[in-house]
Amino acid sequence: MLTIEKVRDAQAVLSDAIYKTEVVSANRLTDDYDVYLKTENLQKTGSFKIRGAYYKIARLSPEEKKRGVIACSAGNHAQGVALAAAKNGIRALICLPDGAPISKVEATRSYGADICLVPGVYDDAYNRARKLQQDFGYTFIHPFDDEDVIAGQGTIGLEILSQIPDVDAIIVPVGGGGLISGVAFAVKSVNPNVRVYGVQAAGAPSMFNSIRDHKRETLSSVSTIADGIAVKQPGENTFAFCEKYVDGIVTVNDDEISTAILALIEKHKMIAEGAGATPLAAILAGKLPELKGKKVCCVVSGGNIDVTILNRVIQRGLLTSGRQCTLNIELLDKPGQLLTVSQIIANCGGNVTGVHHEHANAGSAVIGCFLRIEIETRDFAQIARIKEDLQNAGFKIC
Repeated sequence: MLTIEKVRDAQAVLSDAIYKTEVVSANRLTDDYDVYLKTENLQKTGSFKIRGAYYKIARLSPEEKKRGVIACSAGNHAQGVALAAAKNGIRALICLPDGAPISKVEATRSYGADICLVPGVYDDAYNRARKLQQDFGYTFIHPFDDEDVIAGQGTIGLEILSQIPDVDAIIVPVGGGGLISGVAFAVKSVNPNVRVYGVQAAGAPSMFNSIRDHKRETLSSVSTIADGIAVKQPGENTFAFCEKYVDGIVTVNDDEISTAILALIEKHKMIAEGAGATPLAAILAGKLPELKGKKVCCVVSGGNIDVTILNRVIQRGLLTSGRQCTLNIELLDKPGQLLTVSQIIANCGGNVTGVHHEHANAGSAVIGCFLRIEIETRDFAQIARIKEDLQNAGFKIC
């Protein structure tokens, strides 16, 4: 049975193995909430997962350590297990979905673990790991549905309470539920008045659906940029913990996650992966209005985002936050037209970054043409002003 004493024991065991990550004020991100960030993206291995994995492995018997450990993961748990196993001098085999970011696969390998790539998503990797466990006698290190792992993750809750004694609410990413189970249990055990909320990706709402319907459910598929929380089914233990201790769960879509990642980069020079940005995404998207004006801590659970994905996420974030737009303008193909359009955009404070010109189609004027113009902007209000001024000047926006 999970107890607060076990969470405190995990805190003691982990004291020399991990960082006590900082909590930083993030009030520049929004005026509606008093926001703080728990920077687990700066933890060893770039994620909170080292906490649960290390505590679980530290409690193994000598015989279990001799046989080695096996785990499955989308990437972060893999790195945590790999590092924990290396520090304990034991062998680790990690099953990862073959779609896991290359950076996470190579990082796991760099810690000395053996890698098994499995076609599919997390749940497919889980099934393969369980089969290999039976075949070779490894000890399975579950990424979330294990009380030792949950206790390790719960140390984040204890740290937040010591760092922000008057915190009103803690917002936590949710995949399989290990992190929020540990945090919610620890926090509610110490201070039941602190609220704990979970955030899932809209493309992988397994815990959200399960809590809503009061039974564990399995998704047929998952699709989200937040690969770290792309889990088809919550754990049996974690579902029970969430039902008992969590105050609510909301979902955010990939556009909202992208906007949050961009905000963290621009305002705090901080890199978060998709899962790690979901708590802030929920705040920025207004998904938790009951917390307005409250002191809120967002757990930035990890920062291991693939650089190729990061580039696309930034572009998506620019579009969804009104920082970039593309206008298609129909006009007459004659001298001065492009100059006039550019001047209007410049007068509104926009910056033209790309221009594509093509002749009109069969349904337009013979001397007509189309301009596709890419613009850097401040926000959606500025985009609206640019469109209005162009239309007032006689240009047709398609």
